[in-house]
Order: sequence, then C-alpha cells, then structure tokens
Amino acid sequence: MSVSHAQLKAFHAVAVHGSFTRAAQKLFLTQPAVSDQVRKLEERFGVLLFHRNKRSVQLTDLGERLLGISQRLFACEAEAHELLQDSRALHTGSLVLAVDAPVHVLPQIARFCQRYPGIQVKIETGNTDESLARLFSYQADLALLGRDVDDERLHCLPLRRDPMVAFVSHHHPWASRGSISLADLDDTPLVLREPGSVTRQTLEEEMQRAGLRIRPAIQVEGREAAREAVVVGIGVGVVSAAEFGADARVCALPIVDCQRHLTETLVCLSEQRTRRVVATFLQMVEEGL
Repeated sequence: MSVSHAQLKAFHAVAVHGSFTRAAQKLFLTQPAVSDQVRKLEERFGVLLFHRNKRSVQLTDLGERLLGISQRLFACEAEAHELLQDSRALHTGSLVLAVDAPVHVLPQIARFCQRYPGIQVKIETGNTDESLARLFSYQADLALLGRDVDDERLHCLPLRRDPMVAFVSHHHPWASRGSISLADLDDTPLVLREPGSVTRQTLEEEMQRAGLRIRPAIQVEGREAAREAVVVGIGVGVVSAAEFGADARVCALPIVDCQRHLTETLVCLSEQRTRRVVATFLQMVEEGL
C-alpha cells in the first residue's frame, strides 16, 4: 500500500504550520482540499495523525514520528528541485540561516546577496540550542552556533573566538572602572539570558569554578532585551566582546580573570554540505577568514 505524495504533502504542511488554513495558503489550495487529503491519508491507513479542535490542531505521537520522516523527504525533494532548476548558476532558490548573533555573518550575507541576487536569504535568530534544533529539523540550511560542537552529523567551520565582557549602564557605580574581576560579580544582581544561552552557561561555569555565587536580577529572552534591562539599571549584563557593539548608553568592562572564551561556529548538515547554495556560502565565508 503506497503513500500518496499529495496526501503526505498536505499532512506535512499542516504539521509544520500548525493550521489547515495556513497550510492551504502555503500550498495554494483551499482549506477543504487540504483537510480532505489529510482525512484520506488517515482513513487509508486507519490512523489518527492530528488531534483537532475548533481553534488548533496538534500532532498525535504517530503524527510526530511521521513528521520526522516527511521533513527528511521534503528536504530531499527541495534539494532535487534546486539541482534541476538552474541551481548551478544560483539564479533562483533560497538560503535560510538560523543564527545566535547575526553580526558575525552579516558581511558575508551582504556579499552573497550582491553576487547572487536571485537567492532569497532569510535569517532566523535564536539561541544556540534553538538554532541547532532548526537545522536538525530541516528548517534551516546553515546554523551559527555560540559554542563548539562535536557531532558527526555536522560539518563545522569555526569563525572566531572572543572573551566575555560585562557591561553596565553609564549611571552604574562601575561605569568609571576600566575592568572588573569575577569576584566583583559575586552576589551582584545580574541580567541573565534564557537557560539555552551559551553566554549564560559559560558565565555560570566560570563562577562555579571560582566558587562564586550568581544572583539573578532578571531573566530575559535575547540580547536586545538584556541590553535594555541593563540600560534601565536592573543589573549587570554579560556578552561576547564581539557582540557588544556601539551603544552610548552602556559601557563594557573586561573581566580580567575570566578564562573561558565564546566561540562562533558555522555549521550545516554533513549530508547537505555539497548542495550548491550551501557550499557556495561556506566557500564565501572561508575566503573571508
């Protein structure tokens, strides 16, 4: 009993977009047509792939397992489409990057867009764990990670290695200092990133190594939120020196006895390393190193 490609495609669209309506829009079909395809797939095999209610749809356990297969299938289909549709000249196509900090690849992205204007480039931001998850679920072609990775499924290209720095508002008592030590951060109110942040993990490990205490003042999602929290005086922030940027409202303080550095590594799935668009972008990055 073969699986209908159209039915599987309808299932995949609903699973990825979480809605029959959004799936229909993406597939350029009507919502009843997509619902009918999924219903026929379920009836043909006597299974339930979605829990449905008036407001949302949720994957069943079997649906989750099927999604893992359909993600690989349609990633291969996209790769075949790219190969067959003028991909060698990169006249058309797309490139999705999941990144923890866009600043590290923006110059390369700018050169790529200038050289290949027909390629639609999309940047999705998140912490390292989120970026890696997007890559493994085939929702991104490349990921920029804030830590070294050792995984045979990945092809890795190390980009840089930078120290951590603390930063405070210009109204903070430390604003006139040239640097601080880890001991200064002991029991000091800190603006911390979410648990998946490599910066936070590295700071926690450094403080633990030194036998010092971390005192969270607030936990925020993302670098911009952390910066704004520091600006208004909630606490002291910590960031990679390369990502501090230019902001007159805050000042950076090197942490003189911090032994750890923050790395940035560009990765792709090893199985997709030879895809023309991925290989071309990796080559462009390597040329700039």
